[in-house]
Amino acid sequence: MYDMRLFHAVGLSLCVALSCVSTLPAADLQATESLFRSGKYAEAEAIASAEVEAGIWNERWPRLLLRLQLTQGKYDEALITYENAISRYPSSLTLRSLGIEAIRNNDLIERSEEEVTRFFAILQSSTLRYVSRDNLVAAGRYFVERGEDARKILEMFYDRVRDADPNFLEAYIATAELAIEKGDYQVAAETMRAAELVDASDPRTAYLSARAYESSDAKMANESIERALEINPNHIPSLIFQAESAIDREQYDRAKESLGKIVAIHPKHADAWALQAVLAHLDGDLELEKKHRETALSTWSRNPRVDYLIGKKLSEKYRFAEGAEYQRRALDFDPTFHAARFQLAQDQLRLGQESDGWKLAQMVSKTDPYNVVAHNLVTLYDRIKSFHTLESGDIHVRMDPREADLYGDAVLNLLGEARQVLCEKYDVRPEAPILVEIFPDQKDFAIRTFGLPGGAGYLGVCFGRVITANSPASQGERPSNWQSVLWHEFCHVVTLEKTRNRMPRWLSEGISVYEERTRSPAWGESMSPRYREMILGTAETPSELVPPSKLSGAFLSPPSPMHLQFAYYESSLVVQYIIEQHGIDKLKQILDSLGAGVSTEDAFIGAIGPMDKLDAEFDRYAKKIANDFAPDAEWSREGLPEKGTVDEWQAIVEERPTNFWALQSLAARLYQSGRFEDAIAHLKTLEELSALSGERGGPMEMLALAYQQTGDVESEKRVLLKLIQRSSDALPALKRLIEMESIQENWDDVASFAEAVLAIQPLLPIGHETLANAGEKSDSPALAVAPLKALLSLEPIDPAGLNFRLANALAETGEKENAKRHVLMALEEAPRYREAHELLLNLVTGKLDGGLADQEEPTKEGPVAEDAMPPSEAGVPKEVELPSVIEEPDEARTPDEVAMPNSNESAKDAGGDPE
Repeated sequence: MYDMRLFHAVGLSLCVALSCVSTLPAADLQATESLFRSGKYAEAEAIASAEVEAGIWNERWPRLLLRLQLTQGKYDEALITYENAISRYPSSLTLRSLGIEAIRNNDLIERSEEEVTRFFAILQSSTLRYVSRDNLVAAGRYFVERGEDARKILEMFYDRVRDADPNFLEAYIATAELAIEKGDYQVAAETMRAAELVDASDPRTAYLSARAYESSDAKMANESIERALEINPNHIPSLIFQAESAIDREQYDRAKESLGKIVAIHPKHADAWALQAVLAHLDGDLELEKKHRETALSTWSRNPRVDYLIGKKLSEKYRFAEGAEYQRRALDFDPTFHAARFQLAQDQLRLGQESDGWKLAQMVSKTDPYNVVAHNLVTLYDRIKSFHTLESGDIHVRMDPREADLYGDAVLNLLGEARQVLCEKYDVRPEAPILVEIFPDQKDFAIRTFGLPGGAGYLGVCFGRVITANSPASQGERPSNWQSVLWHEFCHVVTLEKTRNRMPRWLSEGISVYEERTRSPAWGESMSPRYREMILGTAETPSELVPPSKLSGAFLSPPSPMHLQFAYYESSLVVQYIIEQHGIDKLKQILDSLGAGVSTEDAFIGAIGPMDKLDAEFDRYAKKIANDFAPDAEWSREGLPEKGTVDEWQAIVEERPTNFWALQSLAARLYQSGRFEDAIAHLKTLEELSALSGERGGPMEMLALAYQQTGDVESEKRVLLKLIQRSSDALPALKRLIEMESIQENWDDVASFAEAVLAIQPLLPIGHETLANAGEKSDSPALAVAPLKALLSLEPIDPAGLNFRLANALAETGEKENAKRHVLMALEEAPRYREAHELLLNLVTGKLDGGLADQEEPTKEGPVAEDAMPPSEAGVPKEVELPSVIEEPDEARTPDEVAMPNSNESAKDAGGDPE
């Protein structure tokens, strides 16, 4: 990197003469450039070549000819054109930047380095007294390649050109290119919106818009790339975009079609052959992969972008180890290639190689401060260092300290169960530790997972041996079931390990959702009225069932969040079909074949037959399941109003008494108007038709609420019990069941419902307090220990009472030393706490006879408000020294003289460098 003082000096000196711009091109030059923009390269080349040979004194003709030759891969001719032109226009920076490309692609490595040096020398030269807009933008692009400060480049080059000439398109293009390279997609999108007002006839504006929206708005990106190809059907960057998108969707034939179009224009286009290498790798043909890579490098043997692009696409397919190896190759070619360095950092973080990954990310952020993703990651790292790490065997869980106290042990227990059940079922033994990171802030989850804020709707992501997940804290009042999320993600760990990350997206998701349902009927996706309609279609809309061979694409650009959820459900049905029809061993055979490098199509052929056969058989299977859902109900929407009054819906129901949509709409209107008995009558019809499902806000929830309003407790309870068997996150139903069963003192049921609450929301007192109370009331002190510990971490109003209850529970389970600690903590809070003194005396003298569970409610100084415990991050002191002689507490003794136990001895501080 050049001395920054020179960089600033050059920028300032070039900007001074900005007003001296070149004259506008002649009309025939504009016409020829229009041919170039529209993709008529041969025709435009013939005209430009004739003008250059005629010796027309206008630098723009050889520049246009060079661009045409480079676009078509005519590197030998481009070099000749450059050599002839530069002798005539030696101070043209734009011409020299094109020449450097021609020299590199003639594999003249040393000469290209000399040309780069000469470029900078000209920038410093006093001969460059006047600079055109083109040359100032070329200077900016030169400094981008050299890795200079992107913000300074914008300020000193591109912005100055735009300020001087707001209609100069190239400055907008260069700005957007830089913003996209640095991950600042918002700036890129804003710049391209302004550029299209300047000149929408250039395909680059639509293409760069597609790149800007690629990660945030798939519809906008697709519309933009279609617009670019309408302008120029032969626009190579747009065809590359199409090919990459097709690879992402596992539409490999379509990708090859796009790449074929590129090769017809430019037979040795590096990016096109790099993507061909990716396709060969995904097909398991390593020799062909090597051959395609060699072709990509045939014109410039040390082109770092080739290996960077191959590796990036493999990483997007979760082949992080292979992707990382390609990034190392790219860095061997050019150690300053920032894109490869940062991609390697991300690969290492997703492989669990945290020490190397974080160090590399910090290095990139330091040397490239405008890299938005690197900055986000490094900022996040400072927050992650405060997390606690919990460990159980090869499972490492990193959590917010407060959350670790509340449900960290439950997380470890669940993951341990998942490891035992799923690894045994799929014959997998993980070869390295598994890292799980749980984030209380959704933005932090998104940055760790995707590099940028966003990703709304994602609850967890698995990269192989690294899982990232949102905690309930990030999900509002009614969060998803964190246990089902982690079970789902751990299943990904198992299947990705078995296949070495070589499996189609739909199969990976399908197995995980299927295993959720296997673990609990309430987990995972299940049939619903909306899913039934999507599978079977209606009179107005066709079936939205996607063939398994194309199912991965359904995850990438779904028309709505509902369609994304349906993709998960449908994928699980395919897995269910395979297991029911062919057995689990055939599914494992498919996974083994994928892990051995066999293509998806061949893996399925070897186990259960060709994909087109699976497509047809699954279509029949799924439609049978849909038809079997409430078969006696009428499902047509024909003739139904979008909105209707109670009377209108009543008339429709009288005419069509089993129509699901009419019954649901009428019941909703009646419920809203307070006519609960009437609503119940129609909801019961739906129940008799077996048309009720457990979705949020659905008719089953409505029926339970209606029964509650009418005071029919038994019927309400019956519906609520059905609901929690069909919904993994029915938090209101569970709270109501706890209330009902507590009145009846059915403590076993109360405990069961409390545990279900904690699987959804462990951050509030209700679940912990209910479980602790059920344990105490049912003479099950072991059941009360964990929730009482959790309540202590929530900064309770009555810590003395909680510590006494915990001491009592610990005493009854035989943990006398821990019981002594907590009874002393109770006494520190309330020195005259009589029952605590009695418990402590019994603990020390060994006079316990099964604990104090049956004694009267303890009394002590100070108010008792155990049902009001606002959350806090406050912990408890660390150690306690038991007195050798039990004495009446000294009222004058200061709290500092009594040390306390650690609130979470199993937690390991994750501060400092990551492992």
